[in-house]
Amino acid sequence: MERQTTAAADGRQGRVLVVDDVAIVRKSISLTLTSAGYDVVTAEDGEQAIKILRESEDPLTVDTILCDLRMPTINGAEAITYFRREYPSVPVVVLTAYPDVESAVFLMRQGVLDFLVKPVLQDELLTVVKRAVGQNAMRKDPVTS
Repeated sequence: MERQTTAAADGRQGRVLVVDDVAIVRKSISLTLTSAGYDVVTAEDGEQAIKILRESEDPLTVDTILCDLRMPTINGAEAITYFRREYPSVPVVVLTAYPDVESAVFLMRQGVLDFLVKPVLQDELLTVVKRAVGQNAMRKDPVTS
């Protein structure tokens, strides 16, 4: 697990969990998001992502999850099923180099917010993450948080 933080805790844009088995993809996405002021936590597969969320003191501080589909151990579809069941208010965005309609329909029914096709363009990444984090912020009740 890698963790990068550049924004102050009170001034951060949001916390994003990036799950991808390709180190250069994780690093590239992490650098783009960190440069834009996001707090980024990375995992190299679904198993590690689930472990991070389970062992975190406050797992709901993750504002958005970006998750690849094709990974070893626990693949993206399995991890996303877990994320949607355990953290239904946290938006999930799929990262994939192999888009197909059948997977897209299945995952949209699971509650996935959006799909990003790799290689991901920086502007598209930032637009989708901003929308996802914003959607999550609107769901939080400031009185009970």
